Amino acid sequence: MNNTLQTPQDRLEAAGEYVLGTLSPADQEAFAADLAKSHALRAMVYEWQDRLLGLSRHVAPESPGAALWPRIESNVGALASPASNRRSRPEVTRWWQRAGLWQGFSLAATVAALWMASILVIHPMPSGDVTAGARFVAMLQSPTDQSTGWVVEVQAGRAVRLVPVGDPAPVPPGRVLQFWTKPQGAAGPTSLGLVKQGQALDLPVSQLPGLGEQQLFEITLEPEGGSPTGRPTGPIQYVGRTVRL
Repeated sequence: MNNTLQTPQDRLEAAGEYVLGTLSPADQEAFAADLAKSHALRAMVYEWQDRLLGLSRHVAPESPGAALWPRIESNVGALASPASNRRSRPEVTRWWQRAGLWQGFSLAATVAALWMASILVIHPMPSGDVTAGARFVAMLQSPTDQSTGWVVEVQAGRAVRLVPVGDPAPVPPGRVLQFWTKPQGAAGPTSLGLVKQGQALDLPVSQLPGLGEQQLFEITLEPEGGSPTGRPTGPIQYVGRTVRL
């Protein structure tokens, strides 16, 4: 086995990067060779695929723009062999032209998956039930255009982390963003405080009224100082539900 993959943590991190395709070409080739010989390594790859690929279910399908293919062909063409050699080759469908590879994914899903993967590589998923440290993630999307503006990560018994992604619209003067949650079966949402646009927010899990799958998290636009009623009063800016990792 590759001498850089000596510890379980090294192998777990490399498996995650292999699934995301972020390894260098040399490391990717070396990892693939190890993968063919190691059942344990293949199990790690399957685990990462289960964790990350399921995120695409929470984002609407989006086809690549018309300008993408010419840009890819131009970039690849610059690295290819001379034009005279290329002309002599039979015309084939290149892998990046197979539209099926792109269906079901969008830029928002890719950004969120990459962000989550970096967290999971550094802090591997613990085992056990909710009270023993299970992890949950929610992608908060705009109800108007389905763009992802924030990602929530929760680890039972530890912390809630709200992180901005993408390029959300500025907050109007005299208004603020307020963070809310509502577990399934709860009578109403609970405020988790005000949010500053573009800044991450960390909270203790003890501030949550509960924790579980399909738990609602949302961000609303409220009057300066926050909702005067203790319940959301302004329009929903971003909303999503948790999935367990």
